Amino acid sequence: MSSAWKVAYADFVTALMAFFLLMWVLNMVPPETKQGLAEYFAEEATLQTSSTSPISNNSLVNATDRLDLRNTPLTELQKSQLAIIQKLQSMIMADAVPRSASGISSDDIGVQLRVNSDAMFDPGSTDLTDSGRKVLDSVLDVLREYNVYLVVRGHADAVESAHSAYASPWDLSAARAAATVRYLTERGITPTRLRAVAYADT
Repeated sequence: MSSAWKVAYADFVTALMAFFLLMWVLNMVPPETKQGLAEYFAEEATLQTSSTSPISNNSLVNATDRLDLRNTPLTELQKSQLAIIQKLQSMIMADAVPRSASGISSDDIGVQLRVNSDAMFDPGSTDLTDSGRKVLDSVLDVLREYNVYLVVRGHADAVESAHSAYASPWDLSAARAAATVRYLTERGITPTRLRAVAYADT
C-alpha cells in the first residue's frame, strides 16, 4: 500500500498548525498595535510623475466618484481620503498644481496625484523645474496636515534616458523619485513616511 498519503497529510497538519499559531499570535497583539498596523497599511497617498501623455480632466471627478458618498457614515479612511482629494483639487483649481498636467484618483489603498514628467523635471534630468517645486510645496502642505504615507513613483521613457546621463529609463525614473523624496525630507518630512519607486516607462 502506498504511503504517499502520509506526506500530504503531514503537509495538511503543518499548514493547519501554522494557521492556528497565526490566529493565536494575532489574538495576543494589543488593540493599539493592531490599530497602528491597520493605519500603516491603509492610509497611503501616491505622487506619480507620469510620462508626457496628457492626463484626462475626468480624473478629477473620478476621485470623488470612487468614494461611495451615498453610503453613510463614511469610514475614517474614506473621510481622510475625501479631505485630501478636496485639498488637492483646490490646489489644482488655484493653479498651485498645473491643471493641464495633473489628475487625481483614489482607490481602497489611497489617493493618487499624477503629474506629467515635463511639469516636474527638465527633459532627461532629475533637476526639479519651478513648477515641479511648486507641486511638491503643495504636497508638503498635505503631508503636514495629514499623517499619511507617500509613495513617489518615478517615470521616464527611453527617449529621455537616451539624452541623459542615465543608462536606462529605470535609472532615470529611480533618480527622479529619489530627488523628489529628497526635496520633501529636506523640508521636514520624516523619511519613514516616504517611499521612492522606479517605474521606467510603464
